[in-house]
Amino acid sequence: MKPFLKKALMVGGAVIGVLTLTAVGYGLSLTSAFDASMKQVREIPVPTVNRSTDAAVLARGKHLVESLGACATRDCHGTDLGGGRVLEMGPLGTFTGPNITPAGLAVAYSDGELVRLLQHGVKRDGRSVRFMPVQDFSWLPESDLAAVASYLRTVPPVERPSGVVEVKPLAKILDRRGQLVMDVARHLSETKPELAETPTPTAKYGRFVARLCTGCHGERLSGGPIPGAPPSLPIPANITQHETGLKDWSYQDFEKLLNQGIRKNGQPLNPFMPYEALAKMDDTEKKALWLHLRTVPPLPHGQR
Repeated sequence: MKPFLKKALMVGGAVIGVLTLTAVGYGLSLTSAFDASMKQVREIPVPTVNRSTDAAVLARGKHLVESLGACATRDCHGTDLGGGRVLEMGPLGTFTGPNITPAGLAVAYSDGELVRLLQHGVKRDGRSVRFMPVQDFSWLPESDLAAVASYLRTVPPVERPSGVVEVKPLAKILDRRGQLVMDVARHLSETKPELAETPTPTAKYGRFVARLCTGCHGERLSGGPIPGAPPSLPIPANITQHETGLKDWSYQDFEKLLNQGIRKNGQPLNPFMPYEALAKMDDTEKKALWLHLRTVPPLPHGQR
């Protein structure tokens, strides 16, 4: 081997070695920061909540659990709230929504602790909950969250153990980089809280409803692969007004998608899409969401 070629290979190998060590060190620093944050006890006061037995309040709680909260879906807490199906997310980890019936996790929480969990992503012990998409509905006023807590006390108990939750290193890294929310309480503590006003069929209210969509479709709602997700996971669609999205859709097309899980072209949605929760939104929520989506800047598919 010629001397200059040998030297070039040695230099190249050294550079690759340094870059590899740097990448490993960077990853370890982020995973360590994630683990430290998850151990942190957050001093957030438990609100005083008076459990209600009023029929209207319980009906509101049931509606929120089944629609905007998307709690009663297969991939969340299950249709009976006794625990969802196991989600194998490849390099991100394994996630299972726990049993939140009176025979499950909820029994250990006071009403105030449940509301705090739904507001701030903080568990009973003061530490952050993992993966639970509290950011999707933390905009609801405390009266609505109290209605949810009240309703959960009334559902039939389901005797089923909660499944496993395992957050792998890649998910921890993506969380610290702001590409995925796993450390829920930290994420919420870094954003300014904003509560919605009275529900109205307006784009303003629809901006809040659309948070239900951002976990899959991205903050800019243009879809694309979820960071770190395995190839088996469906790629979220573009729901902006771009030609690769909903540009030629009418409200009737959109309503059919929500109610029946059928696209404009007649194709069914992938079961990963929680359209059973979307179908249970009321007319005000559906129209508000549509009007908001009409205002979102059109972006090509994949810009999340």
